[in-house]
Amino acid sequence: MINTTGLLLGLFMLFAIGFGFFWVIKVEYHLGARVWKVVLLIGVLLCLSTLFIPSFLPSALLGILGGSIVWGATELLPQEERVRRGLFPQNPRKGKLKNE
Repeated sequence: MINTTGLLLGLFMLFAIGFGFFWVIKVEYHLGARVWKVVLLIGVLLCLSTLFIPSFLPSALLGILGGSIVWGATELLPQEERVRRGLFPQNPRKGKLKNE
């Protein structure tokens, strides 16, 4: 019997990381980096919730998702800096960035 659990977790991790790039850019564009603490809390709560899921696979998938969200929260401030340097577009409805 072939065990596909590792392959599934690896593919889900690739998806979570790839989607993380996308949502960090979109969250910074629409909401700004000021929400990083809320995003961090959501990721930590997802990670902690894995402690109460009895089945391995759903717990592992939720842990990967939570960890990816925690990492993304730490990328919101650097993303704001990348916008400031002109590497990504600034939302014109948000006004000028600080230190600009």
